Amino acid sequence: MGPLFERYTHLVFSVGMKYLGNDAEAQDMVMTVFEKLFEELKRQQINSFKSWLYMVAKNQCLMHLRHEKSINRNRQEILADLRAEVMENEIPGHLVPGNGEDKAAQLENAIQALNAAQKLCVELFYLQEKSYKEVAETTGFSMNEVKSHIQNGKRKIKIFLEKAPDQ
Repeated sequence: MGPLFERYTHLVFSVGMKYLGNDAEAQDMVMTVFEKLFEELKRQQINSFKSWLYMVAKNQCLMHLRHEKSINRNRQEILADLRAEVMENEIPGHLVPGNGEDKAAQLENAIQALNAAQKLCVELFYLQEKSYKEVAETTGFSMNEVKSHIQNGKRKIKIFLEKAPDQ
């Protein structure tokens, strides 16, 4: 596999740059594609390796972009759900002025204003959608500490959002 890697790294990197537009992501894509090759080469008969490799790299980049787009969309939905839960049902329009992006930015600012433990627990629970148990395992906090940090974090976020128009 070494000779293939040396010979075709530049091709996969070029495809990554074309679709991802970022050196670091393109380099990561090179590694991902070559890891995938081990499995794919065993399963498929390939007539033109260079063309096939180009298509594999292109498809991998497109899947990566779709995944990133989905993550961003899910993050906005999760932030909206968190905002709704924090404000007990839905935020009244007069409390957080502006469009959805402004509201999401204010919520992000509110999360950043939390103390470290609350911020960590809120982000793990709401943004990464981990359970209380998973948050406790990840952070090392007890289950009660996790629940307390999340509850206090929600309360502080609510207070922050209620004061936001005055700032």
